[in-house]
Amino acid sequence: MNGVKSVSPVGVQYLKRTILDEGMVKKQVEASVCVTMEMVKDALDQLRGAVMIVYPMGLPPYDPIRMEFENKEDLSGTQAGLNVIKESEAQLWWAAKELRRTKKLSDYVGKNEKTKIIVKIQQRGQGAPAREPIISPEEQKQLMLHYHRRQEELKKLEENDDDSCLNSPWADNTALKRHFHGVTDIKWRPR
Repeated sequence: MNGVKSVSPVGVQYLKRTILDEGMVKKQVEASVCVTMEMVKDALDQLRGAVMIVYPMGLPPYDPIRMEFENKEDLSGTQAGLNVIKESEAQLWWAAKELRRTKKLSDYVGKNEKTKIIVKIQQRGQGAPAREPIISPEEQKQLMLHYHRRQEELKKLEENDDDSCLNSPWADNTALKRHFHGVTDIKWRPR
């Protein structure tokens, strides 16, 4: 494995357990709990310690994990490198408005402390980010399926123009009136 000895199953289990423990930071982010830089540094220190226990001789200098721990990781030419935006080149957008660094956030969203906004980061000069679709692709599929079924149903009803039922006595719209006038069985032709 690129000059590094393979890890024993116990080492693998230890790394997995440490990674799951540090997944708590991600869970706190998903639960909208404020994560401080101190918490992130603590999680990185624990991961660094786990790697040092599993690899006592150290990782080679080209290993991405070692480069990340030493803050030397070069993401140029990778897919992850496309997602990194330098702070000086970043713009924050909310509600199709650019959030200026010189203004306070309350100038944009008001003084209500319980207001939740979702801000998008865009590279400077690219304009506002694309809007998210109103409905998800799955909901769109369900909607299209419903409309297709409805069209098929309307086609069947249009093709079924059987008017024989209109000659039946229950379909006569003047039957009630004739019944109250007592003129139900009158024949105009001689017998």
